[in-house]
Amino acid sequence: MEIFTIGFYQTALIASLLASIVFGILGSVVVVKRISNITGAIAHCILGGIGASLFFQNNYGITWFDPILGAICAAIISALVIGYVSIYANQREDSIISSVWVIGMSIGILFMSQTNGYHSIDSYLFGEILMISESDITALIIVNIVVLTIVSLFYNKILAVCFDSEFAMLRGVNTNLYHFLLLIIVSVSIVFLIRIVGIIMVIAMLTLPATIAGEFMNKLWKTMLLSTILCIVFTILGLIASYHLDFPAGATIIFILGISYLILLPIKQIIKAKTKT
Repeated sequence: MEIFTIGFYQTALIASLLASIVFGILGSVVVVKRISNITGAIAHCILGGIGASLFFQNNYGITWFDPILGAICAAIISALVIGYVSIYANQREDSIISSVWVIGMSIGILFMSQTNGYHSIDSYLFGEILMISESDITALIIVNIVVLTIVSLFYNKILAVCFDSEFAMLRGVNTNLYHFLLLIIVSVSIVFLIRIVGIIMVIAMLTLPATIAGEFMNKLWKTMLLSTILCIVFTILGLIASYHLDFPAGATIIFILGISYLILLPIKQIIKAKTKT
């Protein structure tokens, strides 16, 4: 296709393929374990770390504290706070998640408002898939290696924690440890995935393909595989559509994904109803 003879579209395609693997694998875990709200809170807290890094870089010349490092710090801290409170504190989990969510975003906006040469945060909110660099590709490759390695090594433990944590605990599995491990993996991965579709839309990419895949697959690894394939298909379609329609690539990908989700689920329900009769 003509579109993929253009240099930055080729880079965007490579980034999309790499990101799709992470979206497919971790998204399946997020959906099965039902922690999409937690993941959403972590994603929005990243803005706090980005804002802090820009503030200290521009106002105090602390150049080593770049936005990626700030985002990783904020992601891990928010994951640990939410994980700890949800497990050990006698509080409503949804209230804690909402509090961390809004505090993280507020911190980011406050820091940015006090930053010299204040600039737009649109690239962090909505992504810049067509501005992906070689260093971003390298980071995504590393994230893929880490995610695939951890999921391969601990697949059975993750499977047990996702589907029946109480039974896993009775069998001697340290479910709290794996809960924290999953949250940290997801949170750090999100930092690098927001370059594709941004903070606001990253949750859609994590949850919708996995939700669709889960309707058709009865095993976690199959859900991961189908979810990855769906992510690849939707990102390629989104890139092609955005090129021909001159629309923002990230938003176009999510729009196609959302419409496909709304169409496919009723079809699945119709198929279920027919098989019963």
